[in-house]
Amino acid sequence: MIEWFTWLQLAVAVIGGLLCLFLGLVGRKPSDLSLGATALVELLLLGQLVVAIVAPFTGNNASGSLLEFYTYLISAILVPVAAAVWALIDRSRWSTVILGAGCLAVAVMVYRMWQIWTVQGL
Repeated sequence: MIEWFTWLQLAVAVIGGLLCLFLGLVGRKPSDLSLGATALVELLLLGQLVVAIVAPFTGNNASGSLLEFYTYLISAILVPVAAAVWALIDRSRWSTVILGAGCLAVAVMVYRMWQIWTVQGL
């Protein structure tokens, strides 16, 4: 993992999650803004997948379990997709809250992936 990219992902996921939670709690249904924030989180996760595949070839090896890391990464990639599908099927204010919860869950998972990549085994 690249540290600055990790912090960027965390910031975007937290800001997007709080935005979606706020929009949902004030009664807004899923819109381009809430789905766009979730899509940006997903796009950054796909970028992280590419970085995680390329990084070992450049000497940036994980210090923890690669199986655990990739399990977190694949799961994190699925969370915004599942939340967006939910939001598109059930067009209620609670779907926007689910988008926010999904983004915040991704933020926690990205932080744990960073720990696995950099801190484990030291």
